[in-house]
Amino acid sequence: MRKAFLEKIFDAANMQRWNDKIRPVELRELDKQAHKMTIAYVLGKYEEENGSEGFDWIEIIEGGIFEFLQRLVVTDLKPQIFHKIRKDKDKYKWLNEWVYNKIESKISCLGNDFCKKFRNYLLSPTVNLNRRILSAAHFYATKWEFDIMERANPNGYEISEIKKNVQKEQEKYYDLNGIQQLALWNNLRNFIDFCGQLRFQIRWSHLHRVPRTSVLGHVLIVAMLCYLFSKQINACKRRCINNYFTGLFHDLPEALTRDIIDPVKKAVEGLEDLINEYEEGEMKTKIYVLLPEKWRLEMEMFTKNEYQSIITVNDKIQSKTSDEITTSFNEDKYNPRDGEIVKAADDLAAFMEAFLSIKNGIKNQELQGAKDSLNKRYQGVIISGIKFAEIYADFD
Repeated sequence: MRKAFLEKIFDAANMQRWNDKIRPVELRELDKQAHKMTIAYVLGKYEEENGSEGFDWIEIIEGGIFEFLQRLVVTDLKPQIFHKIRKDKDKYKWLNEWVYNKIESKISCLGNDFCKKFRNYLLSPTVNLNRRILSAAHFYATKWEFDIMERANPNGYEISEIKKNVQKEQEKYYDLNGIQQLALWNNLRNFIDFCGQLRFQIRWSHLHRVPRTSVLGHVLIVAMLCYLFSKQINACKRRCINNYFTGLFHDLPEALTRDIIDPVKKAVEGLEDLINEYEEGEMKTKIYVLLPEKWRLEMEMFTKNEYQSIITVNDKIQSKTSDEITTSFNEDKYNPRDGEIVKAADDLAAFMEAFLSIKNGIKNQELQGAKDSLNKRYQGVIISGIKFAEIYADFD
């Protein structure tokens, strides 16, 4: 993991969406991609339950990362132009070659296997179930944004045309079980809306920062880092999946309590325990109930004690270290999750938020203190063979 790659993925926090329309709130590409992946989780769970042929969580996760990287390069293209290019195979192939060449130097630190997979994903756009789930999630997140935009631009230029295109696009995904269920059940739509609210919750809200990141955008960064670290240590498939989705959902309770920074939590003795107790109670009564009952234990694992490394033996959760999991429990049957890697990814994302603000000229004692503190915390830290001090050293 290198500085150039980490800086590149944060470019999405600066990319404005719908920037030729009146916007009641800021809509950024990073948040859109994060919302897309929470929706992909909902759609994917139905395909997983049905035992749908060809369904694969790893393809969903990697496809989400690949499409995110693609959007970093092509986001300035208006959707209408991008969709026209996609219909012409030769032009779309040329565009994706250009995308890959533009970003190759930034992702080369992730290894030849990752780069090869990414290039193949771009240049071999074979439509399968996993790609359709991602496309449907992308569409639903776009529609969610459009519903906000339409209220602010009821008679605006192109609004009626965009609305027709959105309705036409929706019809393409009615065969997916998850899309059918979203049309039927308010609870599922409410869960997606709840995740969407984290778009509007700004991290470090008491500080001026550039770029400003939302809680939802932050969790996508954490999720991607968790997955890439998991691949680096040759984690088993289930471990990779659990680490990714723990990263993606680990801050979900903050939609109920707001983003409370560590210094505030620790300022008063017992406050952190009180906040955690409140979050747990609210999650049970307001969030888990929005999901089908079969999913609730898994979502609880993603959102509760998220920094604890665990395995499951005989239906009982056991606490282990990441090193112990790597040595003795790196198999799907143990349903492992590396809380230590989630925490390290969370801290690295926070470090980047402070680092980039300082780099962009926003200098104050709190940002500098957070940057220095996190850098110091990971000196000499090795988790399952990952030397985090080397990552931070890249920023010295």
